[in-house]
Amino acid sequence: MTTTTGHPTDELVVANLALVGYQVSEVLMRVPPTVSRDDLASAGHLALVLAARAYDPTTGVPFARYAALRIRGALLDELRSMDWATRGARHRARELASTSERLTATLGRTPNREELASALGTDVASVDQARQDAERRVLSIDSTVNPIAELVSDKSPGPEESLLTNERLRYLRAGVETLPERLRVVVEQLFFHDRPVSELAEELGVTQSRISQLRTEALGLLRDGLNASLDPDLVPAAERPDGVAERRRQGYFAAVAARAAMGASAAGVTLSPSVPTQRPSAVAEQRSLSTAS
Repeated sequence: MTTTTGHPTDELVVANLALVGYQVSEVLMRVPPTVSRDDLASAGHLALVLAARAYDPTTGVPFARYAALRIRGALLDELRSMDWATRGARHRARELASTSERLTATLGRTPNREELASALGTDVASVDQARQDAERRVLSIDSTVNPIAELVSDKSPGPEESLLTNERLRYLRAGVETLPERLRVVVEQLFFHDRPVSELAEELGVTQSRISQLRTEALGLLRDGLNASLDPDLVPAAERPDGVAERRRQGYFAAVAARAAMGASAAGVTLSPSVPTQRPSAVAEQRSLSTAS
């Protein structure tokens, strides 16, 4: 029996495709709906491929961290190339500019907000909004914390960083695989397959707002599931420790740890004593709890 091994570049791309979905989804939450998800995803995927080709493992920088920065930069460039303001916003911006030029020529100085509002037949608040529309040519995502990227990249330099990153990735995969089925489908379709929210909502027979709620619920549960094993101090305390919801949450935490431990064992990784041993029924128990509410 023969086995084939893909090119290292291809393996890096396939293993990190989720990074593109995460980054694109983060951007889409902060821009108008007119921005094309497909355009952003294409730019992100190209950046991932280029990052894989240019990556030098001897630098000691984990690929996930390196690729996340390249993808984020590509999305910024794509946004800069777009005129993603709405048609109404563009019209107001043009009208404001022409009115300002006319008043400047008449008054011999730059008009103030009140003068612009009077000339436009509107109020000062509308003038301020038009100015914001005119100035906002690109969304700054550099200053925005990307919660998913934070889960898979550690900012502390050093040789141990690669090991820590691989551990986070292993728990992230386990966390997604162990999500209750409805939440897992939403995460996989939105982030792994770049499905539009509207398309997924129609397929599942729910509203787009419901998909957004499920996405938020899934990401919150996923984050807590990772932190429960990697950084327990970051897990928020339950409002009702003895409630059904908390038992379901704890069941998910145990299932994530068990699945991650199983993955580490298969890869020949020595586990820390703090990582729970694999319980074959953990995933089944979690799914049972998820359908009990």
